[in-house]
Amino acid sequence: MENFNFRFIFKTIGFLLIIESLLLMLSAAISFYYHELSGDAFLISASITIVIGVMLRLLGVETREKIIGKREGFLVVSISWVILSAFGMLPFYISGVIPKISDAYFETMSGFTTTGSTIIPDVDVIPLGLLFWRCLTQWVGGLGIVVFALAVLPIIGGNASFLFDAETTGIVRERFQPRITQIAKRLLFTYIFITALIAFLLWLGPMNAFDAICHALSTASTGGFSTKQASIAYWNSPYVEYVISIFMVVGGINFSLLYFLLRGKPKRLLQDEEVRWYFGIYLSFTIIITVGLILSGQINIAENAFRTSLFQVTSAITTTGFSTADFTSWGPFYMFLIYLLMMICACAGSTSGGIKVIRVVVLFKNAINEFKLQVHPNAVLPVRINNQVLPVDVVTKILAFIFLYLLILFISFLVLSLTGIGFEDAITASVSCMGNVGLGSLSESGHFANISDVAKWYLSFLMLTGRLELFTVLSLFMPAFWRK
Repeated sequence: MENFNFRFIFKTIGFLLIIESLLLMLSAAISFYYHELSGDAFLISASITIVIGVMLRLLGVETREKIIGKREGFLVVSISWVILSAFGMLPFYISGVIPKISDAYFETMSGFTTTGSTIIPDVDVIPLGLLFWRCLTQWVGGLGIVVFALAVLPIIGGNASFLFDAETTGIVRERFQPRITQIAKRLLFTYIFITALIAFLLWLGPMNAFDAICHALSTASTGGFSTKQASIAYWNSPYVEYVISIFMVVGGINFSLLYFLLRGKPKRLLQDEEVRWYFGIYLSFTIIITVGLILSGQINIAENAFRTSLFQVTSAITTTGFSTADFTSWGPFYMFLIYLLMMICACAGSTSGGIKVIRVVVLFKNAINEFKLQVHPNAVLPVRINNQVLPVDVVTKILAFIFLYLLILFISFLVLSLTGIGFEDAITASVSCMGNVGLGSLSESGHFANISDVAKWYLSFLMLTGRLELFTVLSLFMPAFWRK
């Protein structure tokens, strides 16, 4: 381990903690504005966080950028999510709103990983400052803590692209500038613009300013935390449902393509093969569920059936987790479709979790090629995405990713069953946390408050592993990772 640049790791984590302390102070200001006692908990948490952050920053003063490698990138990204969740849980714990450490950590990890699962039985009684903090953790986690730091604090410099590679998702990314800090800044500005637009449009509807801002933070990040126990159904507003549906779909698109779209270059978005598959799957499932709900007589009004299915399909495929209806009451066929969407999910380079559409497309094309090779064994049939040949090692990595993803889900079913969770609930909880989707919860309670501490810690790890796309986290458990 002596060959690791720990000073760089200390410096980076220190910067991230300083950023987190500023965000905690912002939440404290919200609490004090609404005359809530939780403001003191935020100030204490911010003080602890900034002191530790400065100490770590000082430990990394003499870091040598030239020896920063992929291992430092993987290590610092994985550690940053764990540490920032540990400090981010302090307001919940210190305020006494969530008195158990395992519960507070689960809630915070669920926020930073944009999962949206909760251990809070009744969100309506939570102080507004803490509700804002929940949504803010999702917003920061949506684009990625490290990418956020690279945009705000480019002084990390050096080979910081390893951090970007470890944090960002997907197999194909648009490289539109050589400087990694410029990429991060432009993605962040795109993210802020979309968030502000969502907040404005929601504020024009039945939501007040606070609810509009919080739901804008959760929608842009495809996180799913709400300020109401009934989620979006609380407002019973077609306007709100359509606005959020539209921007959940936007959140599921590769952010670099959104950047080009905002710059008046829609051609890249329209020509992207993954985006076309994404909308094809999205619209197909929406139509199937809409027609099914009407024919089965569960929803008789066509517009209501369309809006309900549209919202639930959007929430599932983008891993947002908002809800306006209980899709489990529709029947096993519809449940299967929704859970399938929760596994496939949206585009690489988006704020969504899950396997990602691009990997499913590559898997499908590779399977078709295997059938063709049965007839023409000497043919050379590469997998093409956007008319570009994917290297064999990329295809191999995708196959390994999907195998690992399914293997970890299977192991998770068994682990959660051993902790006393029913098998059906173990499946839904695993799919939900692994894919960072808030729709899956325990069938009887709708939350995770009553499961064992072991299950909560395991699910927290599962959320982190899924958010960082398996290899970043699991590499740390390989002995070769630590060898010089």
